[in-house]
Amino acid sequence: MNDKVVLRIVTGISIFVFLVVLILQAKVLTIFPKGQQFPSWVYVLPKLNAILNGTCSVLLVISLFQIRQRNIRTHKVLNVITFILSSLFLVSYIIFHATGIKTTYGGDGTVRYVYYFILITHIILAAVVLPLVLLSFYSGLLMNVERHRKLVRWSFPIWLYVTVTGVIVYIMISPYYSF
Repeated sequence: MNDKVVLRIVTGISIFVFLVVLILQAKVLTIFPKGQQFPSWVYVLPKLNAILNGTCSVLLVISLFQIRQRNIRTHKVLNVITFILSSLFLVSYIIFHATGIKTTYGGDGTVRYVYYFILITHIILAAVVLPLVLLSFYSGLLMNVERHRKLVRWSFPIWLYVTVTGVIVYIMISPYYSF
């Protein structure tokens, strides 16, 4: 596969995921009919998402340490695991938001502004980071080290920010879950 084809695939995946998340966030579409009783595991998904994000944060930092130690094999393994966990997060996130369950942040004062600042930057950067991660991952797997380094200069800090703020958003909104 040449780079042009990979770029088209990455662009297609990124646009598709962005649109699905946008539609689910706008509550335009839900998979489950309104008023339906959800399986109990659905209510565990926000906590699972926070655990997945937290785990990815730790793995990303360890992966950075490993590559600085020139331990390429461990770096690759950690990144594959992180990529899989982030993919599981995305599936879990989409399933939860497909239910139409809505939770509103109930804090007030300065904390409210902090929450929304973190949430908005988290959402924007989550959309930006997906194609960067996919391209970084692809370059790394091909051992195109020069391109991988150029991409990771941007994808790593953004991905780390998104995973860390995902946990922070969960911690801040979890007291307001009504289920």
